Amino acid sequence: MKNPLAKKVAIRIILAFSILGLGFFLPAGTLNYWEGWGFMLTLLVPMILMMAYLTKHDPKLMERRMRMKEKEKEQKLFMIFSWPLFLVTFILPGFDFRYGWSAVPTCLVILAYAVTLFGYYLFFLVMKENSYASRVIEVEKDQKVISSGPYAIVRHPMYVCMLIIYTAMPLALGSYWALLTVIPIPFLLAIRIWGEEKVLKKDLKGYTEYTKKVKFRLIPYIW
Repeated sequence: MKNPLAKKVAIRIILAFSILGLGFFLPAGTLNYWEGWGFMLTLLVPMILMMAYLTKHDPKLMERRMRMKEKEKEQKLFMIFSWPLFLVTFILPGFDFRYGWSAVPTCLVILAYAVTLFGYYLFFLVMKENSYASRVIEVEKDQKVISSGPYAIVRHPMYVCMLIIYTAMPLALGSYWALLTVIPIPFLLAIRIWGEEKVLKKDLKGYTEYTKKVKFRLIPYIW
């Protein structure tokens, strides 16, 4: 593979498949866990398509999405405390399946797949609208405020997508108990948003004016 970025993307996809597989099927104690397979496909197929699209049409954004190391001290602490919660959200449904704690109807599992795909569709719209949508909190030279598309509705539409996908995940994996791990996620996102907006107001020209135009950070008419 001659394209270095394409090689990095391929490695990330393989790692994602491996990590998801371990997180779902090891706790389940079996490969005969159809909700796990279904959710893996629901996550990975749009992920592969999106990464392929960005690699071809917006490689700079794809490179930004590959960054993982936070620069801000507050966000480093956020990652330290949030990752254990996200990990539990991934592995608890497998234990739920193994021990039969939940009995989520198939129609509800499939509906959760559809909600996840909707979240990915919104995520794709955000990526198309904002080429500076890095995975980490940073402001680059010549970066401009984006106020169109999803950004005309809420200031942080990417986190809306995350909230949709993570909320649907427990049901998509056939677990009612894992819904408990979703409860802290909006509060964690709020903490991250507060820290991010502090950086954006300080370093991104025009962002303070944008916050006056678009009032809501995450959920329209609520916050």
